[in-house]
Amino acid sequence: MSRYADDGDGRRRRTIAAAQAGDRQALDELVADWLPLVYNVVGRALNGHADVDDVVQETMLRAVGHLDSLRDPASLRSWLVAIAMRQVRDRARRRTTRPLDDEVPADGAADFAELTVLRLHLEGQRREVAEAVRWLDDGDRQLLSLWWLEVAGDLSRRDLAAAVGVSRQHAAVRVQRMKERLETSRSIVRALDGACPGLRDLTARWNGRPDSVWRKRLARHIRGCGYCGDTRAGVVPAERLLAGIALVPVPAGFTLSLLGGKTAAAATGVGWSAKLLTALTKPAVAVTASATIAAGGAYVVVQTPDDPPPRPAAAATATRTPGPPTPVPAAPTPSATTPPTPSPSPSDTERETVRYGSVVDAVDDAPPRNARPAELPHRPETAVTSTGGRQAVMQHRGDSVTLSGRGYVLVRWQISPRSRPGALVMPSWTGLDGRLFHVASGGGRRMDDPLDGSTDGATTGMGGPDTGHTVLPPGTQQMWQNEYFYVDGTVTLTQNERGADYGITVFPTTRQAADEDLGRGPDQGAIRYGLVRDTGDDGTPVPQYVTRATPADPATVPQRSRV
Repeated sequence: MSRYADDGDGRRRRTIAAAQAGDRQALDELVADWLPLVYNVVGRALNGHADVDDVVQETMLRAVGHLDSLRDPASLRSWLVAIAMRQVRDRARRRTTRPLDDEVPADGAADFAELTVLRLHLEGQRREVAEAVRWLDDGDRQLLSLWWLEVAGDLSRRDLAAAVGVSRQHAAVRVQRMKERLETSRSIVRALDGACPGLRDLTARWNGRPDSVWRKRLARHIRGCGYCGDTRAGVVPAERLLAGIALVPVPAGFTLSLLGGKTAAAATGVGWSAKLLTALTKPAVAVTASATIAAGGAYVVVQTPDDPPPRPAAAATATRTPGPPTPVPAAPTPSATTPPTPSPSPSDTERETVRYGSVVDAVDDAPPRNARPAELPHRPETAVTSTGGRQAVMQHRGDSVTLSGRGYVLVRWQISPRSRPGALVMPSWTGLDGRLFHVASGGGRRMDDPLDGSTDGATTGMGGPDTGHTVLPPGTQQMWQNEYFYVDGTVTLTQNERGADYGITVFPTTRQAADEDLGRGPDQGAIRYGLVRDTGDDGTPVPQYVTRATPADPATVPQRSRV
């Protein structure tokens, strides 16, 4: 909370009065204090749907625009969450004519249940409660978004009742009914993690998407199953698990534009008071209006009408320390007097007809163990910045990292068949603006090479007889432990884990580091040398799963995409 919120009612009153009078610093303090709360209320109510950003934006617009209507600073929080919930309900009404699939949370924005687990490092039964949220209906999920914050100490029962628009007594009844359905959902999460043969048979036809129909089917099975019926043993009440849990941090890079490119007339039309509009647009304020302020780990950009609109920022959900992108120093370029050794490339005639993006990764065989790779061609390097810093670890579906600049990137694979084998959904590259090449593979082994100590050769980095195998989609290029890419522009890589468990770590790197990795061979403890895919021109393949579009679900990027 801001220092104004913690110094008592008198300080709150002065801060709100100053903001209502046009004090920009006081308004910035209020916005910084409000944003994490609004983001958590809306994010949990919509479970991370792609509309979360829009609803948060509209809530903040209305709260700032109607600040003059707030008479009692003590009711600030209930007033604010009431605005947020009204925007959530308005959004639901606007979308009643949309297809059902449109209500599925967008992985690019991240399922909020998974985001809660990831960002708050929840484990055990706390993690189970967060995952159970997916099984609730919209109304219960909206109420839970408020009750969660109540038991965590961020809202009072008065705030909750005011946001729902009912008396405290009625709110208590509704909360109790929601808690009962939450406990049913928790039992489903526990049962699905078990090994009940009957439950496996029942879910064989399930598409993996939680909904009310399957919640009822699974609940009926659990009530009548001796194996699953023991799942309530040792269960801690949800309110005890959630007490004191912090707010989910707003993603680094979340952009809040409080006026954007609106004209004064347009801004007034969405509820801006004349007093606030004057304060936000007067020249004395315009000097600082484009500054970036920190709020709960977010970057919040507050603009005046004269400012250009911001470029869209990718919401990163991977585990990382919030902060500015980390540039990687450029590698030395080759001397003009020592040209690089030519690499295999198409003939001059073929080169003239090859267009960028027309050559896509195709399935290939592992080279012989002692076959040294060709020299990696030199491409221009300046620097690559990453929203994940120097090392972005992506372990969960929806984790993403945006890369910008000109240079090399390493993607390191880790397959976890012991945790969960089966069909693997490949990561995808989306929003490509510029060029992206798959230039080399290294790490000393392909992931399907036998592991050290494997007596029968059947246990590889993709699994084995004891754990099961991770299986790639038909026609997918087998990955090596280290895959190298060359970026010239901007692109976002998203982890699309469904089914088989895997993780990837993304490092901006240099050609020199890549070349050293590729040259490490069996005589140095590797299984095989690396493989150079770069032809030095546009005949170099692009990844199989890449697109210039930004789909709501990155996992839908088609295989062998041509860009």
